Amino acid sequence: MNVMVFDIETIPDTEGGARLYGLDGLPEKEVGKAMQQMRLQKTGRDFMAHHLHRIVAISIVFQHGSHVKVWSLGEPDSPEEELIKRFFDGLDRYTPTLVTWNGSGFDLPVIHYRALRHGVPAPRYWETGEEDSAFRFNNYLNRFQWRHTDLMDVLAGYQMRAAAPLDEVATLLGFPGKMGMSGAKVWDAWLEGDIEGIRNYCETDVLNTYLVYLRFQLMRGQLTDEGLFNAYEQLREVLDNSGKPHLMEFSNAWVA
Repeated sequence: MNVMVFDIETIPDTEGGARLYGLDGLPEKEVGKAMQQMRLQKTGRDFMAHHLHRIVAISIVFQHGSHVKVWSLGEPDSPEEELIKRFFDGLDRYTPTLVTWNGSGFDLPVIHYRALRHGVPAPRYWETGEEDSAFRFNNYLNRFQWRHTDLMDVLAGYQMRAAAPLDEVATLLGFPGKMGMSGAKVWDAWLEGDIEGIRNYCETDVLNTYLVYLRFQLMRGQLTDEGLFNAYEQLREVLDNSGKPHLMEFSNAWVA
């Protein structure tokens, strides 16, 4: 079985915001600040509505048979459209089980809006049985099926009042949790030109999700204790041999 755990990082869609709110001509930073202020006045929070996010990083842990890989799609300067195309290309090619933390509530709706914005086709993702009967009762769009497993949703019993932050759950299980950044700091990092830092942070976040997923698979009876141990050791080897400081730091901070 192929498993694709993913996470996205976003910033305010200042191009769209300038168009919607008549802010053309202002610098990106000022448009973003104005968008956040309007959102704060409307909702009491400055977190943008889903359709006003722009994706700047998509990070993946991909488990393919006995192999596992962690990386961020594209290059640091790749345009958003390319990141989304690469994401859906992976689905079209491998038809993996998608795994997220709050993917139903955030990541996938944002991807929907941005794919719509760029006109990115994704027939496998949107399949619900018309062309492939295997997708009729198990597809990526149905919240209560396993082809997309939103761990936050499942563990909370689909009750938002029971939802928990990934960082806290990961830390409770002995995994590193947040490292070096948080989602709230991504916009500032972007303005400072630190796209590498954003991508690195996204990779550590998706690693936490993958580790929680492995523990969940043990709880479901899909992994044995030995299978879980082997999966842990396999991932540790990948991280330790990666040559990437943030991945090796993650491995060192992982105490479970």
